[in-house]
Amino acid sequence: MKIVFTFQPKEEFVDDLTQQFPEVDFLFYKKIEEAESALPHADILVTMGEDLSERHIELSGKLKWIMVTSAGLEKMPFESIREKGILVTNARGIHKIPMAEFTFGLILQHAKQLQLVRKQEEEAVWSRRVPTSELHGATLMVLGAGAIGSEIARIGKAFNMETSGVNTTGNQSGHFDRMFTLQNFEEYLPHADYIVSVLPSTGETTYILQSNHFEAMKDTSVFINVGRGDLVEESVLLHAVRNKMIGHFYLDVFEQEPLASDHPFWREEGITVTPHLSSITKMYMPRAFDIFKKNLESYLNKSEELINVIDTERGY
Repeated sequence: MKIVFTFQPKEEFVDDLTQQFPEVDFLFYKKIEEAESALPHADILVTMGEDLSERHIELSGKLKWIMVTSAGLEKMPFESIREKGILVTNARGIHKIPMAEFTFGLILQHAKQLQLVRKQEEEAVWSRRVPTSELHGATLMVLGAGAIGSEIARIGKAFNMETSGVNTTGNQSGHFDRMFTLQNFEEYLPHADYIVSVLPSTGETTYILQSNHFEAMKDTSVFINVGRGDLVEESVLLHAVRNKMIGHFYLDVFEQEPLASDHPFWREEGITVTPHLSSITKMYMPRAFDIFKKNLESYLNKSEELINVIDTERGY
């Protein structure tokens, strides 16, 4: 069996795989272009999920399974994958701890006005007139009530926040006091102090937030997007911030990345930009490889169902 990687893992991961699965022929390449000659012989393909094209799927005549070592799948050529009946799994779940912690780093930064405190420190200004607030009793609404959203809600409950979740069904999910769907969540926006989006990029979610959604929010509300950059059109965001519709925007994801140095988001006082790093910690790859190894063992032994199997029709 041949397993082709379209990225080069650290040596420690390579050694671990080759020792644990000596019967497998692992082939590691730094990028997909270098791997093309090996694709016709690959039984399994391991990718970051952003480098595959329809041509690569056509080249992979023996391919049975694609492992994506991230949660994002919007760049996958699913039509070609479906036609060939290829199984797809991803690393869903590995992001929940770092992304939830990152989200609450932003929430606490805002509530305790740490950017202003930092500015005062730099200017050697002693002023206690800092408009801080508490999370206790505040309302938190999470767009996307999966693993990441549920972890954000769990931490919110530890701060005694009221939590609301949004998913496709509106069915109850862990750590949420109430649930909404993508069709009716707008009704609760006027009550939310913090609105956090961890939604994936799908046909249902692209540009789902419009000006009327920000108009419905409190003028003190905080909007945090750590999900996908195509949730809101940039023009809608700029209109909302320039008209002071809400209190602040924290944006970690963007339609075009990296964000250009001359992009207006950098200069808007009501927007804080972070460079798509909410999920990045030293534990990212160990967690992704743990999922892959568990699935590979099941696959080789035909012992149980693989975890994180993707519905290639829906794209998640």
